[in-house]
Amino acid sequence: MNCQAVLFDMDGTLLNTLDDLAASVNRVLARRGFPTHTLDQYRWFIGDGSAVLMTRALPPEQRSPERIQDCLQELLDDYGGHWHIATHPYDGIPALLQTLAASQLALSVVTNKPHPFACLMADHFFGKTSFRSVLGQQDGIPKKPEPDQALRAARAMGVPADACVFLGDSAVDMQTARRAGMVGVGAGWGFRPVQELWDAGAVHVIDHPLDLLALLKLPVGHPHD
Repeated sequence: MNCQAVLFDMDGTLLNTLDDLAASVNRVLARRGFPTHTLDQYRWFIGDGSAVLMTRALPPEQRSPERIQDCLQELLDDYGGHWHIATHPYDGIPALLQTLAASQLALSVVTNKPHPFACLMADHFFGKTSFRSVLGQQDGIPKKPEPDQALRAARAMGVPADACVFLGDSAVDMQTARRAGMVGVGAGWGFRPVQELWDAGAVHVIDHPLDLLALLKLPVGHPHD
């Protein structure tokens, strides 16, 4: 595989954000007297951006544009104070990033998380990693699975799309990779079932972050955590 760069999804790939996202949405719902949801339900709600997350969590009869927008703003405000409570990098991710960077591969993040949160969290959890770009959801730019942000990241890194690996944990990520002409690698430790990744066109699916090193034929300097 001619890999010159790796693009990462954030939620469910680099970071386990499930607890903090679920808690913030549930607080918004509870304050309004709406039913809350379990962590397993949120695995299916997350991945298409904050507005879709909020829409999926609301009762169907409460999904007017005005209600969604009000709840979305409340969610962003709440999450702004709680994004770091339980969120943490998955085991093996720090070692993976260190090894990839030492191997002179270019690294970027492409996520449907709002751009300010994507930048804040990348810096907080991976400040020593030299990501060439961190791209979250922004107004006027199509979100994943459209390839716009992935291709934008490739241009920023100066790497052709077909020399990029896109690592993510959902069908959205694998569809993004395919549409961008990149190699989609499924993160089997993330929020969605492995079969979803294969069905969405994953070229490879790995069980642990450090398995990517063997796939890229790079030395594994750290055992699995």
